[in-house]
Amino acid sequence: MPLSVQIPFTRYLDDQGQPLGELPGWVDDPELLLHLYRQMNLVRVFDQKCIALQRTGQIGTYASTLGQEAIGTALGRAMTDTDVLIPYYRDTATQLQRGMKMEDILLYWGGDERGSARSSSVAAEDFPICVPIATQATHACGVASAFRIRQQPRVAVTTCGDGATSKGDFMESLNLAGVWQLPLVFIINNNQWAISVPRSLQSAAPTLAHKALSAGIPGEQVDGNDVLAVYDRVHAAIERARAGKGPTLLECVTYRLGDHTTSDDASRYRSAEELTEAWKHEPIGRLQRFLHQQGLWNEQREQALQQQLGEQVNAAVDAFREVAEADPAAPFEHLYQQLPDSYRQQRDELLARAARLAGGEHG
Repeated sequence: MPLSVQIPFTRYLDDQGQPLGELPGWVDDPELLLHLYRQMNLVRVFDQKCIALQRTGQIGTYASTLGQEAIGTALGRAMTDTDVLIPYYRDTATQLQRGMKMEDILLYWGGDERGSARSSSVAAEDFPICVPIATQATHACGVASAFRIRQQPRVAVTTCGDGATSKGDFMESLNLAGVWQLPLVFIINNNQWAISVPRSLQSAAPTLAHKALSAGIPGEQVDGNDVLAVYDRVHAAIERARAGKGPTLLECVTYRLGDHTTSDDASRYRSAEELTEAWKHEPIGRLQRFLHQQGLWNEQREQALQQQLGEQVNAAVDAFREVAEADPAAPFEHLYQQLPDSYRQQRDELLARAARLAGGEHG
């Protein structure tokens, strides 16, 4: 029997950028609109460069954000400097909004521990990228609990994909956040695919937002390709948490236009027709058409923007390439407060081998 509870769904713009009704008052701010548009374009240009770097062996496996730029961009803009992001591996757009340098993100995907050092003062307390599925949700509960104990008007925000909502860590975190009424916002990037598993086989729930009901917290859906809708609902959820009204679960419905990661080949499990249809709904073109209709954008500005972003990304790549090689023992420095003997032995053997190689020896 289908669940009878109706989950709210928010969309402000159709695929052609036409308003579907009355828009929020903040949409009258052209500076904000243009900022969102620029940032979505920045992450797409950067994303393309990251894939090129991976294909040429300059970074490791990379998780693309193609088609999902609106979610991370809106989230990053809605958070304040005092809030804390507990991200997963597809949050490049949010990290850029939080002040992380592109070269730091490249270091991370290149396997360098220094990529998680958080050189941005805004992101200083943000957590590193979480690759294990859904474990970041439990960390977010800890952060939000600390805010509550300290009586700080701060909010923890954690993100995950649709597949993560099937994990016990996710459901347990929802339950705890509801019972303790934590200042926490859960953002689901429902891009329709958990690697090769489609949403239809991932969960029998009518919507992923319905999972909030089991925890007694508000759950809602938003069109994840409509940056205006995402920003509006994420901002409202964050401020609700800041006001002491507890957690919210937001399911942002979008589509993963690229492979799961650069180690994946999505053409093996989804059709070209499905992908072609999904491109009709992508977020950047939608906002661009709206800006044109508002008299805020034109082809000349678009060309200038793309040139500027290309130069900005290329400069970041140059800075990444110029970073000195890391200490070979660096991976051992972030595991334990006191390194166990077995790891200490491995570290010492590695350093000894590195010294021999530096001295011209082999083997």
